[in-house]
Amino acid sequence: MTVTAAMVKELREATGAGMMDCKKALTETDGNMEKAVDYLRENGLAKAAKKAGRVASEGLVRLAFNEDATQAAAIEVNSETDFVAKNEAFVSFVETLSQMALNGAAESMEAFMALPYGSEGTVQDALNNMIAKIGENLSVRRFVKFNTAGVKYAGYVHGGGKIGVVIGIQTEATADEISIVGKDVAMQAASMRPQFVDESEVDPEYLEHEKQILVAQALHEGKPAEIVEKMVIGRLKKELKETCLVEQKFVKNNDMSVKDYVEAVAKDLGKDMKIVEMLRYEVGEGIEKKEENFAEEVAKQMGK
Repeated sequence: MTVTAAMVKELREATGAGMMDCKKALTETDGNMEKAVDYLRENGLAKAAKKAGRVASEGLVRLAFNEDATQAAAIEVNSETDFVAKNEAFVSFVETLSQMALNGAAESMEAFMALPYGSEGTVQDALNNMIAKIGENLSVRRFVKFNTAGVKYAGYVHGGGKIGVVIGIQTEATADEISIVGKDVAMQAASMRPQFVDESEVDPEYLEHEKQILVAQALHEGKPAEIVEKMVIGRLKKELKETCLVEQKFVKNNDMSVKDYVEAVAKDLGKDMKIVEMLRYEVGEGIEKKEENFAEEVAKQMGK
């Protein structure tokens, strides 16, 4: 029997399971809706769907690099609680996914979730199995792969996986030669939260928006209109030094900027270095978290 889009839609609405899982269930049951529902329940997919409405704002960030540091990947997988984020099975799952992001060619989340995952089927299947096993809503939130020609990558993971940073350095230096400076700059980004690598990355719309705010602030302070423009330019440059990675004061030595530090290392090494890429993932950033006290969280984990 031919499985139609309408059938998939109906099963998805009835169970809350994923579209591909619904299609597979209908295919396996020759289009029988009731048997397809049973199929989803038997495979833990409907159970996983019931948990899908719960907020998953904890979890882990993991990084992966190839041997010569010419490629890198980062991934964030969310869980409902920090307990699960420390679960060995969950940690292993996220680490496997980070390697898949590094070694694979998926460019979208849909393509990534459809990648084969050992004997479990696809990544989506493995995720559903993990949800059924652990008993929490889990979500592969985002991933990225870097492989720009002429760039070497280094990184830093903070707090056991709460923050992950990848730094790309344009250079002819080897992976070993950039490892220390790369980690130092990644630690800088982890702690100081820069939004851009340098001014060339700054969106003109962002600059104009910030300029308008600063003009309004200056006028509100009663500054003469004729000097506001110059004041705003000065304030904007100061703000950019705080939001652009290479312009920030280097945390390990406030007498120099990050750019100064990288150039000093490059001079000692005798090979040019320039920071050209940056990624900073922080677990749960932007997700509205559900407030829950510790006792309730423990009770949930114990199944009470």
